[in-house]
Amino acid sequence: MGEEKKRVNVSSNPHIRDGKSTAGIMFAVILSLLPATGYGIYHFGPRAVAVIGTTIAGAVITEGLFGACCKKKSLSDLSAVVTGLLLGLNLPVSIPLWMAALGAVFAILIAKLLFGGLGQNFMNPALAGRCFLMISFPKQMTDFSVKSVDWGKLHWDAISGATPLAALKAGERVDVMEMILGNTGGTIGETSVIALVAGACLLILLGIIDLRIPASYIVTLALFVTVFGGRGFDPAYLSAQLAGGGLMLGAFFMATDYATRPITVGGQYLFGIFLGLMTGIFRIFSPGAEGVSYAIILGNLLVPLMEKITRPKPFGYRKGGGTHAV
Repeated sequence: MGEEKKRVNVSSNPHIRDGKSTAGIMFAVILSLLPATGYGIYHFGPRAVAVIGTTIAGAVITEGLFGACCKKKSLSDLSAVVTGLLLGLNLPVSIPLWMAALGAVFAILIAKLLFGGLGQNFMNPALAGRCFLMISFPKQMTDFSVKSVDWGKLHWDAISGATPLAALKAGERVDVMEMILGNTGGTIGETSVIALVAGACLLILLGIIDLRIPASYIVTLALFVTVFGGRGFDPAYLSAQLAGGGLMLGAFFMATDYATRPITVGGQYLFGIFLGLMTGIFRIFSPGAEGVSYAIILGNLLVPLMEKITRPKPFGYRKGGGTHAV
């Protein structure tokens, strides 16, 4: 009776199980996105800075104002910066800035804060913001204007063009090497596979993410495209499908979001397989050429079911209920 009782804090996920802090993890994610961000700015010109700056500012201001109203300190974990940055990288450079700001407000306020904040949101906020803009402003969200940039003369010429996946779906030929390097149309952060993989390698080396979800996602999509794509095992077609459409950005940076992915190992593999199947269905059988964003959002909604299916059985579990000594 005389022993001092210890106070135990009970909180929602994500739970910290090692020395990494939430702010430290978010800072690592920001660093890992710098190659893709830098290339997007180089490729699309200074307006890419304006779009990314608008989404980051919109996310940070929204979270700051909400925190001030509710008397909560929420900006120190850098999660709002990550959400704003990811949203900006998922937008076309030609989007009006007020739409980019509106998407950031929706991502933070509706998809994150109103559900309890970091760790309690049921879907990836950045993708929620992107899908909201896709539904609300489909014309502006599919207006991909590639910028021809001459940095020596500080001159930019707008060149309209379809994304490689749209051209591929229309039966046109695409240059896979140009897709890998990033000399194509698309959203600001999705064009350069090299930049995205370089950032993903940093996250893997730091132990922030692992390959369960990205590998199962990419392999499943590759198998689906091979079987149902109508071209059999066509290396050029398969490479274009894997290099385009923001697959690398989604697989490594958004599908691996701690708060919206399964926590069980089996659930993570199941999650990746589901994403690959849904992305393949959207790309092959729907009128559009994309599918990554909607696949991840749908996967987020099914995470509780995936965790339930793959939950490990307690030691000593006996079918019919209860446990027994062993």
